[in-house]
Amino acid sequence: MAQPTGSLTDVGRSPTFLVGTGRQRETLDGFQKREQNFSEEYQQNKPLCFSARTYQRTHPGKMRTGRDGRVHKDADATLASPMMLGIADGVSQLEEYGIDASRLPNELLRACEELAMDQLAPENIDPSQAYGGPVVLLKEAYESTTSLGSTTVLLGVLDNSTRIHGKLHPMVAVLTIGDCELLMLRRMQGPQSQLSAVFHTEMQRIDGHMQTPLQLARVDDRVDPEFDEDIALEVIERGSAVHCVSTYEGDMLVMGSDGVFDNLYLDEIVDICNKMAPPPRPDGRGFRPSQPTIFSQIAQQIVEASHAKTRPMPTGHLPETPIGRGGKMDDTSVVVGEVIEWTEAHGELWQQLRKEKQWKNFGGAFTAPCRACTTGEAGVDEDVYEEVEVPERHRPSAKPGDRSTYRKLHSERDGEDDEDDQICTIA
Repeated sequence: MAQPTGSLTDVGRSPTFLVGTGRQRETLDGFQKREQNFSEEYQQNKPLCFSARTYQRTHPGKMRTGRDGRVHKDADATLASPMMLGIADGVSQLEEYGIDASRLPNELLRACEELAMDQLAPENIDPSQAYGGPVVLLKEAYESTTSLGSTTVLLGVLDNSTRIHGKLHPMVAVLTIGDCELLMLRRMQGPQSQLSAVFHTEMQRIDGHMQTPLQLARVDDRVDPEFDEDIALEVIERGSAVHCVSTYEGDMLVMGSDGVFDNLYLDEIVDICNKMAPPPRPDGRGFRPSQPTIFSQIAQQIVEASHAKTRPMPTGHLPETPIGRGGKMDDTSVVVGEVIEWTEAHGELWQQLRKEKQWKNFGGAFTAPCRACTTGEAGVDEDVYEEVEVPERHRPSAKPGDRSTYRKLHSERDGEDDEDDQICTIA
């Protein structure tokens, strides 16, 4: 093909060159082959869910007693359930007004979780409650809460209802209000390849200021005499950033509060995930879910790496971060999960919880060996298990600084060994 004549200065800008028909056909053929191979390997026309764990910890530098004698309280809340992952980063400043800043984040995520299970869980969908998208779900959840507070919100919702050419095509709907972020990773070159980033949200901050993220609030006259809940609903309806992303078995999601993404670069987070979750050895058996303990380890390592950025290196210099050297000291929350197949075992346990009316008001976690673990049925091998993280509100004795798993706390209470291959925990 003939090349254009003249110099770039004649054009006044960097030009777009014509791509010949042959070159375009080769490119399109490559796209088609890659998409076909990927779909055949991962997409099996089956419903999916999350297997996830959480970890959160306040930076030690914020635990000091302030001049007013107050000790900083972590107001973050995290959620890891089969159909939804979430982080709500509460505004701790409201403690100065006598408001428990952690109540709204926790109540809000609890309401979101209940709606998600009613509307999205396969086999458990309530016909009277149709899923209308993440904005409608969050709005309904907020209207059901009563607690005072202010919080940023990040939700990852797994929707199995989308169909393309008659086949299920699961999607993750991501809703963001504020500066928590989500990173989706995938083994793009096959099951034995490294994880790479395929999607990343952006933070929402008013005028770009680090300390003023967009927030969802409910306050009284002590804080803002002019507050109106219509403003909060408008924030949900008009301020939410919503993205819908195709998802496949084996996708890994990393969600973090601003204390993570202000201190760590994306490639540092990806490196941690690849180091702690290397590709499985090929065995000809297809995708196999990761052990959930790996997600706890990744989440904890991400938090520790975030806090380490505030400490000087051996050279005496502070490490580089996305917001400058030394980053910031903050409450740090992480959710790490993997997309796996929703099995018959999940449905049976959820149905049992509903029949016993324990879903909304039970005081501890429902823990029992599922049929897949004990018999190998439901398409799950005997040495493969799935576990769903138990939200903090269901843990009988959660300790500050380690909110990663109910099993760990349960074992400490009962003196039992922490053997992950014995039980499935669904809450």
